[in-house]
Amino acid sequence: MTSLDDIAVVVLAGGEGRRIGGGKPLRMLGDKTLLSRALGQAAVFSDRVALAVRDPAQVGAPGGVVVIPDAPVEGPLGGLAAALGWARDQGRAAVLTLPCDMPFVPTDLGPRLGAALHGHVAAIAASGGRLHPVCGLWRVTALAHLSPYAASGRRSLKGFAEAVGFTAVEWPVAPADPFFNVNTAEDLDEAEDRLG
Repeated sequence: MTSLDDIAVVVLAGGEGRRIGGGKPLRMLGDKTLLSRALGQAAVFSDRVALAVRDPAQVGAPGGVVVIPDAPVEGPLGGLAAALGWARDQGRAAVLTLPCDMPFVPTDLGPRLGAALHGHVAAIAASGGRLHPVCGLWRVTALAHLSPYAASGRRSLKGFAEAVGFTAVEWPVAPADPFFNVNTAEDLDEAEDRLG
């Protein structure tokens, strides 16, 4: 399940970014914002790309991009809920979620997760033995499980993946972890060094 006709991609950009002082999606890395880098990554994997946000003011006015509001659920689960609903409405069988703050996701992310999805509701990226559920390929059928899961008071994407049934797909961390994420000003400096 990796063809352009099968999946949609939604960039999750609804977090407040407090540790970096707010406004994380619009922070510059090299000559592009973190958001524009994430949208460029997304376009590699599908011809249907959207951006999920808590508040549209977080991302300014990204031209030509569908902006969808997070569902009224706290945390990344609200972004996933919005992503699943949008992908279903686009007639896609699955949605690949990408965070706006992982500027080095591997170019084989979509194909490898798609190949692993067989028999599972979700395929989740992992590196160094650590899951990265914000980088996941989710069948839209997961939407049916989201309300009961959220009603239980849980908000974890990892917990939701466990609830619906997932497989993990591991990437090497050498020479550098492709799922490095930018949470602080120091992380942004490190990302700049990696680009250099």
